[in-house]
Amino acid sequence: MKRRDFMKGAALAATGPTILGVRPIPAYAEPPPETTTIRLFGVGLCPAPMYLAEELLRGEGFTDVKYLTFPEGGVGVYQRLGSGDLDIAQWFVAPFVIEVDRGVPIVFLAGVHAGCFELFGTERVRAIRDLRGRTVAVPWRGPGPETFIATMLAYVGLDPRDVHFVVYPPDESIRLLAAGKIDAYLGFPPAPQELRGKKIGSVVVNSAVDRPWSQYFCCLAAANKDFVKRHPVATKRAVRAILKATDLCALAPERAARHLVNRGLTNSYDYAVQTMKGIPYGRWREYDPEDTLRFYALRLHEAQVVRSSPKKIIAQGTDWRFLNELKRELRS
Repeated sequence: MKRRDFMKGAALAATGPTILGVRPIPAYAEPPPETTTIRLFGVGLCPAPMYLAEELLRGEGFTDVKYLTFPEGGVGVYQRLGSGDLDIAQWFVAPFVIEVDRGVPIVFLAGVHAGCFELFGTERVRAIRDLRGRTVAVPWRGPGPETFIATMLAYVGLDPRDVHFVVYPPDESIRLLAAGKIDAYLGFPPAPQELRGKKIGSVVVNSAVDRPWSQYFCCLAAANKDFVKRHPVATKRAVRAILKATDLCALAPERAARHLVNRGLTNSYDYAVQTMKGIPYGRWREYDPEDTLRFYALRLHEAQVVRSSPKKIIAQGTDWRFLNELKRELRS
């Protein structure tokens, strides 16, 4: 057996109990978590590590692992996390920056992955600058897709007010893009996979491969600040489970995709596999989440979306001690 294959198999045995039926090994050297209940959030396919982490979390001492959903969907995660109704979430970095700027008690813990969003356009939109005066569909207004588009516009010197945003669910946005009734659509998995499969539109920005977006995390793990303060051991154990699950997505994309289908997060195994293979989950050790915050905070500051400087955002909203410890502990 090649060393690489051996190491891959060993990593899967250590990180993949949900997929492989292997019982997780508790971290006995550490004290038990201060709480055995943890409330998590992640929606869609790209937060796969959050869902694959469930059995790993139980191995870390959490006996009550809850995945929460909200009537307002993903747009409500920031307020719920700040209010303490939610403990840890994997979600989009740019909107999190806005909430930290507003004083919401959220703290960033680790980068999870880059490359989940893609901007598709009609023949009228071949570059970001072509968005001026155009109609762009997003699944909701406010924090989320609209914020990512704002950072793209700021990067090329445009104002977000130069774009006309309309709100449609993904299926309707795909139909309208195909009919040429909107000019562009920012999609998250599995929408980009469906657009490519149906040959609708063309990719303007793929954040998994196009610079500078591919050089930064798009999704980070963040927590309620008071939860981290009161439960530091539980926080580290939770982050460890999430990062191990992130490795699992990179090492065994087919098995991770099957778990997402079995869990009911998608009906398409093929799109799930494409997502697991297309998103660079294995780079959480390489990329610096602080660089990511600096990049997005600066873009949002240029777009006059946030008032705080990147330095202030980082000072107010980060706690990297768990990540730094786990990078040493979970060396590949």
